[in-house]
Amino acid sequence: MLTERAPAKVNLALHVLGRRADGYHALSSLVAFAGIADRLALAPGPTLSLTVDGPTATAAGPDDDNLVLRAARTFAALSPGLRAGAFTLLKRLPVAAGIGGGSSDAAAALRLLARLNDLAPDHPAVLEAARCTGSDVPVCLVPRLRMMEGAGETVGPPLALPPLFAVLVNPRVAVETPPVFAALGLERGAMFATTTGRQSAPVDAPAAPDRAALITMLATLRNDLEAPAIQVAPAIADVLAAMRAATGCRLARMSGSGATCFGLFDDCHAAAKAARALAAEHPGWWVKPTMLR
Repeated sequence: MLTERAPAKVNLALHVLGRRADGYHALSSLVAFAGIADRLALAPGPTLSLTVDGPTATAAGPDDDNLVLRAARTFAALSPGLRAGAFTLLKRLPVAAGIGGGSSDAAAALRLLARLNDLAPDHPAVLEAARCTGSDVPVCLVPRLRMMEGAGETVGPPLALPPLFAVLVNPRVAVETPPVFAALGLERGAMFATTTGRQSAPVDAPAAPDRAALITMLATLRNDLEAPAIQVAPAIADVLAAMRAATGCRLARMSGSGATCFGLFDDCHAAAKAARALAAEHPGWWVKPTMLR
């Protein structure tokens, strides 16, 4: 039995540069990965299958439409004779939550299949299967803090930055990505302008000597999908307000296309204390203290 963690992906910043002629939006994003994760196991065998269990398994939808199987089938099509088997997914992360749970699961499946078949993680078939499976899958292949550009196809090297102490909060509202981009309202070929009237600029790969400097730098950035996501799911505004009011919160922002938001804190004790308070005040929310790296 082979196992892999599939950690939550958190967009520390996400700038929309415009919408390409092919319909995809061009993004520039700084991506980190959390300690909280799904867990995927693979038992080698003659038949490809998937069983999903765990607290958020029901929301993950039909097993045969899961990104784990989609990634595995794509990989097999690119690599005739690929050994596979039975996957078991322990689903802990919320679904349609802006933290790349399905994409991270798919990336974990590709890592497991590469290990089973003695292929390098950067084998061309692994990379191509990731690109074909979903926009966020390539950045999840090696879950380390890094830049992501374009429609997700351009992934930078890991960045040597200090880990961040965070609280992740989801109001248990599923937010599909297409309606959020639709609310952004960009036509094909259009560039995205900020509220200042200037064209949106790419995120620069940060060079921060310590955690405080990194948080200060992140405060100068943004998530351009936050406003349209709030139009789709107003509960996101409630989460951000509660997070910003939390004792010790240095920065609160939405991840991806929502509805999960994160708050950054100076240390693990402050994050844990804030998480307990938020969970007590909003018992229906998914609240997790974690570390981002």
